[in-house]
Amino acid sequence: MPSLKDLKNRIASVKSTRKITKAMQMVAAAKLRRAQEAAENARPYAAQMEKVMSGLAASATGAANAPKLLVGTGSEKVHLLVVMTAERGLCGGFNSSIVRLARHKAQDLIAEGKTVKILTVGRKGREQLKRDLGDHFVGHVDLSEVKRIRYGNAREICQDIIGRFEAGEFDVATLFFSRFKSVITQEPTAQQIIPAVFDEPEDSSTMYDYEPTEGEIMAELLPRGVATQIFAALLENGASEQGARMSAMDNATRNAGDMIDKLNLEYNRSRQAAITKELIEIISGAEAL
Repeated sequence: MPSLKDLKNRIASVKSTRKITKAMQMVAAAKLRRAQEAAENARPYAAQMEKVMSGLAASATGAANAPKLLVGTGSEKVHLLVVMTAERGLCGGFNSSIVRLARHKAQDLIAEGKTVKILTVGRKGREQLKRDLGDHFVGHVDLSEVKRIRYGNAREICQDIIGRFEAGEFDVATLFFSRFKSVITQEPTAQQIIPAVFDEPEDSSTMYDYEPTEGEIMAELLPRGVATQIFAALLENGASEQGARMSAMDNATRNAGDMIDKLNLEYNRSRQAAITKELIEIISGAEAL
């Protein structure tokens, strides 16, 4: 049974931990507000960009000059998995859920005889995948020094991915990130970006004349479209990370409070038992005299 001094030290330690988790929760709440606004503001632009490109893609697909980013290489042998996670931990199951989705996809592709290459964005995902899929790593993007995600960060990642595609290093590229739903809900998502995949345009029956040709316009817009998808994924990840961290630190603060209550109860019982024992010894000594 721990001594009174040990219990007192442990109570003080848990109280210090609770102060830290409470502070982290408040910081995450402040960052979440900005990250959520950025993610929500980017969604209309990304949706409109996809709408425009889906209409162009419907006309350009099958054309002789259709860009490879749209039609692909004609093969699905080599897959590039772009796994986006956080640079830091203490955010619940945020990183693990993305890694789990990417790991299952990689294992399924390997079982089908496909070649898998992994590009990691964020330190935590790389650490978790390193043990069983480290041989498939082909690159890493470090964003630890980036305080606020900007379009330039997405453009650099996009240029790296497209450069690898044009060099013939892979046939299909898929993004793995977490889509922000609410503070307590983040949805792990896999999104194919190369070759581009679009929903059927709503006004597919309407005919348009393009100048220059659809293929030339798509060749110019597709790299921007890939960069936009990556930027939107980074913003969604940022909001999801802060929401998950806020929720995790709130739970940690509550658990610390419960632990302090239990330790205080144990401390009071031990102290009461020690006082009772001393009184018995005093009374017994007095009676012996």
